[in-house]
Amino acid sequence: MRYCLYARKSSESDEKQAMSIDSQLHEMSELAKREHIKVVDIITESHSAKETGQRPQFNLMVEGISSGKYNGIVTWAPDRISRNAGDLGRIVDLMDQGKLSLIRTHSQIFTNNPNEKFLLMILCSQAKLENDNRGINVKRGHRSKCQAGIRPTMAPLGYLNMMKSNRISSVIVDPEKSPIIKQMFMHVAEKGLSGRAIRKWLRMMDFKSRSGKDLSLSRIYETLKNPFYYGEFRFGNKWYKGTHEPLITKQVFDKVQIRLQTTPKQWNKQLYPFKKICKCGSCGGNITAEMKYRVIKNGDVHPHIYYHCSRIKDYDCPEPYITETELIRQIVALMPQIKLDKEYLWNLFQDEIKRLDHLQQIMQRKNGEAFETTPHRNNAKIAKVINQTESEMIKDYFLHILQYGTPEERQNVLTGVKTLFILKERELRIKY
Repeated sequence: MRYCLYARKSSESDEKQAMSIDSQLHEMSELAKREHIKVVDIITESHSAKETGQRPQFNLMVEGISSGKYNGIVTWAPDRISRNAGDLGRIVDLMDQGKLSLIRTHSQIFTNNPNEKFLLMILCSQAKLENDNRGINVKRGHRSKCQAGIRPTMAPLGYLNMMKSNRISSVIVDPEKSPIIKQMFMHVAEKGLSGRAIRKWLRMMDFKSRSGKDLSLSRIYETLKNPFYYGEFRFGNKWYKGTHEPLITKQVFDKVQIRLQTTPKQWNKQLYPFKKICKCGSCGGNITAEMKYRVIKNGDVHPHIYYHCSRIKDYDCPEPYITETELIRQIVALMPQIKLDKEYLWNLFQDEIKRLDHLQQIMQRKNGEAFETTPHRNNAKIAKVINQTESEMIKDYFLHILQYGTPEERQNVLTGVKTLFILKERELRIKY
């Protein structure tokens, strides 16, 4: 006979009373010495035996028996081998095949005998029954606690679990962390602070989690969306009224949820053409832009575009905002120093002339000679422009689009700018 010594201790709480692996190894090694049992392999693992085929070391032992490496098992008790029907069936099947001759426990021997195999199956089935009943009892205990207003899991930040006989008996307010959690809700409800602003504020307050770490952004949002703080909690698919002291009111909680709702960003819907030609002069990061709306006295709403540092490199970058109007004014002032891709801009200009000619032909066909009599002043201007040098024409075209063009047209002409600008203290400077 060649035996494998198998010791298992579940890592789950349902087997707290089971012997440790070291104790099992000690007891069964002593038994092997007394009975002169030849142990060729020792396999240990810390894993639950509730589910079939989930124990890697048990599967290794089964493979060893199937290959003929050993034909006997030494273990502390039958429930160490199996607490589920699937793994038990694999062991009994190996006995039926004659590959597993004997299982030795601290008090019993099971051989390939019908009565002893039947007894082994009964003992392992009894362990499964105890396991199933334990699960039912745990669920019943959880329901009882919920009905009593006690959430049967770890209390969220701002609360503490009061334990009695290793079980949660009540939930009390954490005197150290609860004031900060309450302020966090109020900052969002009253001031409209974002999650990132709350994270920054918590770090300034040196607020830590139970593990001594800074709260992550996801943990902050999870906290702000937890109804436990106004006195209710969800367990399973049911809602319960807690007996713990609420930190906030339901009205404050609802206001926070409204604040947290944000409209999805419509990426690439709005063009901000000056982003690619500017860099932040304080931290060296990229420049971004956003649209703001201002309501004037007569009720009209005027949109304003503001450019500012993206704050990706430095979240605390002090660089202020600048309006697009002011940005254009400064670019126009720097025009003599700006390097342009003349070939690129000349092609754009020629396309614009062709488009204007095409429009003029359409208007002539539509209105006959009426069009010829009205645009004399415009024709004179065009003739004056044509008499200028090519370089001046390009610059005039560039400035015209810069000041009066659409965002798409501005983006096109800015592609022909070879100069990079630095934006610092609302002043545009050329980067040399």
